[in-house]
Amino acid sequence: MVTGASSGIGRETAIRFAGRHARLALAARSEETLEEVAEECRAAGAAGVLVHPTDIADAQQVQSLFDAAITEFGRIDVAAQCAAITAFGRFEDVPVEVFDGIVRTNLLGAANVARAALAHFQSEGSGHLVLVGSLLGRTAVPFQSAYVVSKFALRGLVRVLRQENRRFPGIRVHGIYPGPVDTPVYSTAGNYFGRAPRVPPTAVSPGTIVGAIVRATDGRRSSERQVGWMNRPAIFTYAVLPALFDAVIGPFLRVVAFTSGPVESTSGNVFDPPPTPGGRASDGAARPAG
Repeated sequence: MVTGASSGIGRETAIRFAGRHARLALAARSEETLEEVAEECRAAGAAGVLVHPTDIADAQQVQSLFDAAITEFGRIDVAAQCAAITAFGRFEDVPVEVFDGIVRTNLLGAANVARAALAHFQSEGSGHLVLVGSLLGRTAVPFQSAYVVSKFALRGLVRVLRQENRRFPGIRVHGIYPGPVDTPVYSTAGNYFGRAPRVPPTAVSPGTIVGAIVRATDGRRSSERQVGWMNRPAIFTYAVLPALFDAVIGPFLRVVAFTSGPVESTSGNVFDPPPTPGGRASDGAARPAG
């Protein structure tokens, strides 16, 4: 099962597992885009594909997704939660409903997926739960406050779930923490910064993150993985030289993470998955800066 499967890391994860002839349950908010991804997965070799439009922020919709997948395929071996949304801007400039919506999807939505997955895995005796977090769950940066808050909390949830499920030797819980990734999220995110975000030069490809996901689910132990060449230097500087990090991170992001031209404020895909060029919808699977 892949949530956030309509674009970015989620889409690439689905296609990678399709190449292994897996049976796939694909979830995101946009049914039209999911159908496009489903066709790509079938062409890549998937043994079966179930499309189930789902807003992971709604626990009942998540349970319906799991029920449908279990009815269709009998069991779930891997649940990869890849959906996330973001908005750029100073904390006080981001509307309350936008801030809350981001936390609701990124944290509570991930918790909804984890809850349903673990209940199933515990009944079956095995399974891999993958929660895609972020470098920004270890290093706070300005202009993405809701995203940072949600990802710091998500990293804590991963650790708690690893602790609580030690008594189930067949259940593995994985935290995957990407740095910046080259996806469409920069053009579809909420934006209250006044300048358009752009893919930073430090970004890696979605395939790099998918490789880490696959390696984790091939393993026999729970794991947590930082993915991206800049992650460990950023974490080191944040921890060892906090004053320096805080002094330079704002000016650095203004230079590398935003264009110079002014743009109007927008909630982006926080509440609805808007179409992206080529008819695709950025549905929370694409990753923001970190």
